[in-house]
Amino acid sequence: MKSYKIILSGGGTGGHIYPAIAIANELKLRFPMTDFLFVGASDKMEMQKVPQAGYRILGLWISGFQRTVSFGNLLFPFKLLFSLLKSVQIINAFKPDIVIGTGGFASGPVLHIASIKGVPTLIQEQNSYPGITNKLLSKKVNKVCVAYDGLERFFPKNKLILSGNPIRQDLLDLEQKRVEALAFFNLDSAKQTLLVLGGSLGARRINQLIESKLKYFNELGVQIVWQCGKLYSDDYIQHNASDLVQVHAFINRMDLAYASADFVISRSGASSVSELCVVGKPVIFIPSPNVSEDHQTKNALTITKNKAAILIPEKDLDSRFELEFSIVLNSKPQQELLSENIKKLALIKATETIVDEIEKLLVK
Repeated sequence: MKSYKIILSGGGTGGHIYPAIAIANELKLRFPMTDFLFVGASDKMEMQKVPQAGYRILGLWISGFQRTVSFGNLLFPFKLLFSLLKSVQIINAFKPDIVIGTGGFASGPVLHIASIKGVPTLIQEQNSYPGITNKLLSKKVNKVCVAYDGLERFFPKNKLILSGNPIRQDLLDLEQKRVEALAFFNLDSAKQTLLVLGGSLGARRINQLIESKLKYFNELGVQIVWQCGKLYSDDYIQHNASDLVQVHAFINRMDLAYASADFVISRSGASSVSELCVVGKPVIFIPSPNVSEDHQTKNALTITKNKAAILIPEKDLDSRFELEFSIVLNSKPQQELLSENIKKLALIKATETIVDEIEKLLVK
């Protein structure tokens, strides 16, 4: 039985961490004897999430270059140099057969050093508009797996593989889980359910919107499962007193949350968008305007141009939200159109496709 030594690097947000874990899990199924090592940023959430998934991780002293003047920018050259030197040590000691990057600042130094040393490399770009790290790395790596068409304007065309983003396998066949989901969240099957997601840390503006519209939702008879994020749970937990509102800092059973929902309000990070295409429920995307290259808006636009979701910028929430939500709530044909169109965009075999490409590089 073949065994390999594989480094995976990516992090900073769940959108970079969970795809890396999904790829590792699929590789582990195919090659059970393989030795895995994750490399992340030493002060980011991957240092907890990766060990929880059963893999070991080493941290680099690395962070991004801020667009505003800050003390952190003065440290950036030192952090980069330190991380490059540490990456040399890691690769020399571990001797990987391949290095895989899923985005985030930690992946830059590791993949750069691996490519210099002739180690096969692959990056998985989740967004429709790539970040600077992956744009620079694409010139050096062997393959680039992407989730959207049209990325040859950023990456070498001969390296591109349209794979989609890895998703949790428990999101397939959600209809079979509907009854279990309603019981799990103690929801009324006679009422429609709105699922609100702001990412693992939460989204301040989405939380403010939902709190300001609680009376409006109550009048409509809509029940809410609201993931407010761990940063904001103390601010909103008191709304659990209402029969129609459930506030969660974090939802561990996302399969049941999606299965319970009739509608979803969500940020449009790459992983969320990919999951919601598989889930196939009517979605209102509220992109974060505070991310690099405004990539969440670009992600959402790739969906809305296919009439597969609704996009409301944060600045337009006060003027547009009630109108847009009421149209979807009260129009069965509109709900069905959004559901059918977003399902057409799902790439449910993404993880397998990415690992197929990794296998090709391993046997060279």
